[in-house]
Amino acid sequence: QVQLVESGGGLVQPGGSLRLSCAASGSIFGINAMGWYRQAPGQQRELVAAIISGGRINYADSVKGRFTISRDNAKNTVYLQMNSLKPEDTAVYYCNADIRITTFMTRGYWGQGTQVTVSS
Repeated sequence: QVQLVESGGGLVQPGGSLRLSCAASGSIFGINAMGWYRQAPGQQRELVAAIISGGRINYADSVKGRFTISRDNAKNTVYLQMNSLKPEDTAVYYCNADIRITTFMTRGYWGQGTQVTVSS
């Protein structure tokens, strides 16, 4: 069994910062990629940022220059530093990981989601 546990969401004023964390635990042979998605009410879930084994990073255009994704391989943890937050960043943020559970088997996993609300 593999679990993704997120933390760090909350309420912040426009222009503020938050840091999200997501730790993977369980029967992990390796991790190919970890990232963050978000879903606002009435909207589809969208990619925010992802970091792939080897270090390649992708960001949504809407967060470039404001958000930074990083990963601690030793801890199987991915972070999302969110600066200069805007009301339109308000959403439930979900951690996603592409995890090798055996030498040849890979599965995708989702965290439970953490609410980020940007409001004055």
